[in-house]
Amino acid sequence: MTDNKDKIFKQIKNKLIVSCQALPDEPLHSSFIMGKMAYAAYLGGAGGIRANSIEDIREIKKNVKLPIIGIIKKVYEGSEVFITPTENEVELLYNEGVDIIATDATKRIRPDGTTISEMFPKLREKYPDQIFMADCSTYEEAKEAYELGFDCLGTTLCGYTEYTKDRKLPDLELIGRLTKDFDVPVIAEGGIWAPEDIKKVFSLGVHAAVVGSAITRPMEITKRFVNAIDEAVDSGTCVK
Repeated sequence: MTDNKDKIFKQIKNKLIVSCQALPDEPLHSSFIMGKMAYAAYLGGAGGIRANSIEDIREIKKNVKLPIIGIIKKVYEGSEVFITPTENEVELLYNEGVDIIATDATKRIRPDGTTISEMFPKLREKYPDQIFMADCSTYEEAKEAYELGFDCLGTTLCGYTEYTKDRKLPDLELIGRLTKDFDVPVIAEGGIWAPEDIKKVFSLGVHAAVVGSAITRPMEITKRFVNAIDEAVDSGTCVK
């Protein structure tokens, strides 16, 4: 591992990484807003930022000097893979100087018809000093990513692939197995809604943890509270 890789991993060790993302159909979709969101996260003590799109990443860089996990979400017809799905998105992120590039590392077929085992060796050869994070959904996918030479493993897609939809998140069993079996940083991500969840995943030995919706998506946060009220009303526990 190069000195730069060591430096980046030391910076995010035992830190909270805040995912600052808003898709086009969301009210906060704006690079300017994501920049301010990242700054707020920084002031709150975040040790890193996960961000989507070159535009957002550039704006975030203006606001904070924290390690960035960069992705580009792009939907291609005929493929379920949309997190940094092709070499084109990787090249854009690399040219932008993103500290860590995350890509879908599931077993699903990519837009160009390849698998991660066919795609990643080319990326590693082309960008030998780049830090790559594998966004996985299962233990087997993480194992393959480790063997392929990914620098860190994430549980990002657990619960979001067709074959893991039944998983309770955060998937503590999966996280625990990854930290026990692999000697690269494991980054917990997915379904971390409360400080109690953070304590649980760090007790399993993760290197860092990513939290997104619970911090940076007020529409989803509001829905959770509204749903809780509706459940209380339906169950008759509300005081009339």
